Amino acid sequence: MSRTVDYFFTPQSPWAYLGHARFVELLRASRRAVRVLPVDYGRIFPLSGGLPLGQRAPQRQAYRLVELRRFAEHLGVALHPEPRFFPVDGGSAARLITAVAQADGADAALRLAGAVMAACWAEQRDIASAGTLAELLDESDLPPERLGAAQAPEVQARYEAQTQSAIDAGVFGAPTYVIEGELFWGQDRLDFVRRALGL
Repeated sequence: MSRTVDYFFTPQSPWAYLGHARFVELLRASRRAVRVLPVDYGRIFPLSGGLPLGQRAPQRQAYRLVELRRFAEHLGVALHPEPRFFPVDGGSAARLITAVAQADGADAALRLAGAVMAACWAEQRDIASAGTLAELLDESDLPPERLGAAQAPEVQARYEAQTQSAIDAGVFGAPTYVIEGELFWGQDRLDFVRRALGL
């Protein structure tokens, strides 16, 4: 089994945002390699019984807001449960993170992913906007040309392949951490992730 951790998420997920910094800390402590894999849950949900937020029952939507506030307060993480730019298409941000992972490595991709998630959930910025993504590249000390590179067919193909890898692994929600073939779904499973990493 590979000792590399697979990190499946979508950049507009508040749950991925709530877990991101803690997950990065666990990676650093464990010295494990990671594959940063933003994926398209628009493809995954229909195959796994999931529903987009707007199609969920009112009770589920209401409780989601309660849980977002609860976890944000518990973790001391800044979060607007109903940010200005949400729902938002995360595809452009996901492809940009994919391009950065390919060109600049996992650490850079993790840094950018954290910045994108914070932009959406803490700073109420539009992560579907090319202007916002350019700003986030600059703020993350990454080359501006990555924005153009993210539009390349090979990046789209990689994004689609990452999504297929998630489907093949049995991923159904975000974030999902896969360690030696074992899935851990949700930022509230990070204590189990810590144990699986031997920490």
